[in-house]
Amino acid sequence: MSSTSTAPAVALEATRLGKRYGRRAAAALDDCSFRLPAGRISALVGPNGAGKSTLLSLAAGLLRPTSGTLTVLGAAPGEFRERVSYLAQNKPLYAQLTVAETLRLGADLNPARWDAARAARIVEEGALDHGARIRALSGGQRTRVALALALGKRPDLMLLDEPMADLDPLARHDLMGTLMADAAERGTTVLMSSHIVSELADVCDHLLLLGGSRVRLGGGIDDLLAAHTVVTGRGTPADLAPHTVIESRTAGRGLTALIRREGPVREGWATADPSLEDLLLAHLRSPDAPTLLTPSATPDTAAVTA
Repeated sequence: MSSTSTAPAVALEATRLGKRYGRRAAAALDDCSFRLPAGRISALVGPNGAGKSTLLSLAAGLLRPTSGTLTVLGAAPGEFRERVSYLAQNKPLYAQLTVAETLRLGADLNPARWDAARAARIVEEGALDHGARIRALSGGQRTRVALALALGKRPDLMLLDEPMADLDPLARHDLMGTLMADAAERGTTVLMSSHIVSELADVCDHLLLLGGSRVRLGGGIDDLLAAHTVVTGRGTPADLAPHTVIESRTAGRGLTALIRREGPVREGWATADPSLEDLLLAHLRSPDAPTLLTPSATPDTAAVTA
């Protein structure tokens, strides 16, 4: 039986997860709770220093939490390391090895799951010389080799930290297409951090927004968008009660606000559906907005209120 058919319904689950790098240091993550269902392609978003890289490193088993719990594919982080691929932001590769030697290393380290044809195809699509040393490659070429290693492992879970940050737009589009096609074909769960909102909107169906060292939005993107509305009209934020006003701004005598609806919107207010960019920017600019986790993103044991 393949590993895909036995994959758990939940890929990642955190309950009150915390991580500090020193007793007196501020928490990188604090009281962080969420669930990532298996098979989803999730964007991991937040300002610099929000804890995105820390969360990915914890999930990869490279760091240990200071508090709380985190399960990966139903087990402790690192227990199923052969089923998890982690691509760090700095794309660590052995500079002295050639491309061909790097792929052989991937095969040696993953003998039970390695897909040599898949890894070679990703390299060849970039017209890379198999005899070229890693140190002689451009940043984008190194990213392609690193992604070939990550996908050649045939993971059930991929953890990607700003994977396309050093690529030009065309290369980013091509490699993102390769990544998404592979995820769709194998049902791979993907958790990917990125600052490029348009890129996330095109490929992701799930969202985790970190802010203040914890998850502030989590769930299916369609569900999160459906819970919010952009309203425009004459009045003040107080006039929008009982809805939760995430962010508001005035222009002349009018008010535009992103709200989390609590029932129908009163007459006199024009309404529109927010874009993912509207949703993310409003919540990033409003760190005191209440947390919202949709049911699919809420851990069974977490007491998280919407």
